[in-house]
Amino acid sequence: MTATHKQEYDAWHKSRMESLANPDGWLALAGLYWLNPGDNRFGSADDNPVRFPASAPAHMGTFTLRDGKVHLSVMPGINVTSDGKPVLQMDLLTDVNSNNQPTILEMGTLKWFVIQRADKFAIRIKDKESPALKTFKGVPTYPYAEAWRINAKWDRYDPPKQLQITNIVGQQFQEDCPGAYVFDKDGKEYRLEPTREGDELFLVFSDATTGRDTYGGGRFIYTSLPDSTGHVVLDFNRAYNPPCAFTPWATCPLPTAQNKLAIKVDAGEKLNPNGVAAPGHTVN
Repeated sequence: MTATHKQEYDAWHKSRMESLANPDGWLALAGLYWLNPGDNRFGSADDNPVRFPASAPAHMGTFTLRDGKVHLSVMPGINVTSDGKPVLQMDLLTDVNSNNQPTILEMGTLKWFVIQRADKFAIRIKDKESPALKTFKGVPTYPYAEAWRINAKWDRYDPPKQLQITNIVGQQFQEDCPGAYVFDKDGKEYRLEPTREGDELFLVFSDATTGRDTYGGGRFIYTSLPDSTGHVVLDFNRAYNPPCAFTPWATCPLPTAQNKLAIKVDAGEKLNPNGVAAPGHTVN
């Protein structure tokens, strides 16, 4: 059984590294700029509130934020496309009001779109030629440890508990927590509270390695839903670094007080040696 679990982990880890190396993945991020109400000019020149990489034209156009909507205006002669078609004027869908299918805009190696976090809107930029993507050589991990593959009891909350989540840019929002993982480790009981994402549970946690051997903003784990016996496998070997460990252009959630373990979880991904050292930027 242990060998099978290790093989399953190896396959998961391989898929995880391939995902990070994807030219459309998190390592391709090249900018995140929060929009102010009204007009926000964009391009590579220093006088643009929304700064694009140096490969872009100096002045490209304007994002106009008004009444919770973002409108794009492109300057004449600037070849911006969406779905392969040239764009001059366009209302943009965000990642929130489009079921995570925002309007994608492109030019050369660059791709960008609007993200929404609470009542804030930002332009997220990706670059297939991102230096972080080009220099990526993997992420160090602890050795696989069967002892950290835990068959946790599931304590269901009915109704779901409301968690106040804070993200790395300082915003706060509420999410439903359907229950808690309950498990024993070295004679002591622990509880961790995930949120639900579709048919999976999503956990953000920190531990005594956080900020030392692992990323300072905590780590993530996805698990299945509880089985018919009221248990769920909580495999800390699959604890992985959030996008914010690799780039300052992400908006990751941070662990709640309940999800800060006092013990060392020496399993899963370690600190990315070429990544971001600690939680960082703020909303303008």
